[in-house]
Amino acid sequence: QVQLVESGGGLVQAGGSLRLSCAASGQTFSTYDMGWFRQAPGKEREFVAAISWRGIGTRYADSVKGRFTISRDNAKNTVYLQMNTLKPEDTAVYYCAASRLPLGDGLGYAQKYDYWGQGTQVTVSS
Repeated sequence: QVQLVESGGGLVQAGGSLRLSCAASGQTFSTYDMGWFRQAPGKEREFVAAISWRGIGTRYADSVKGRFTISRDNAKNTVYLQMNTLKPEDTAVYYCAASRLPLGDGLGYAQKYDYWGQGTQVTVSS
């Protein structure tokens, strides 16, 4: 069992930056593919970014490419999402997710992840 705890959300003006963190419990974090998803009010949960267990492979939604960067520190059992040039449409609850199995091309599919955090609110004002 893995527990994921997100932090770093908040209120920021458009054009600003935030860094989200997701701390994972357990000793097998380094073997998990990790992803970030978000859900805005009245919308379905959508993929944001993901990183393979080795940290070599990354994937981004088109809407965040060039603005967001996902990274991980396996020594700290933590995955990060650096968000720059934020836009009001980035406003959502951001969730961290973990997969026990390597996902390869499946990194962007929420249903393939095994564990989820409770989410952290990101609000971008215009």
